[in-house]
Amino acid sequence: MKKVLFVLAIAAFAACNNAAETATEATEAAVDSTVATVEAVADSAKASIDSTAAAAVDSAKAAVDSLKK
Repeated sequence: MKKVLFVLAIAAFAACNNAAETATEATEAAVDSTVATVEAVADSAKASIDSTAAAAVDSAKAAVDSLKK
């Protein structure tokens, strides 16, 4: 009986080992997807901030020009 349990324990260990590799590959794919999404959001936010800053500078220049006249 001990030999049967030993064989079943080894089989269970081997089954768990293969499942871990699949989970790792799925996790890596999810991480890559998340990184790409975060980078896209960061680029979008940077573009928005840059355009807002440029508009503020243009508005400040316009206010200075209107005061000179």
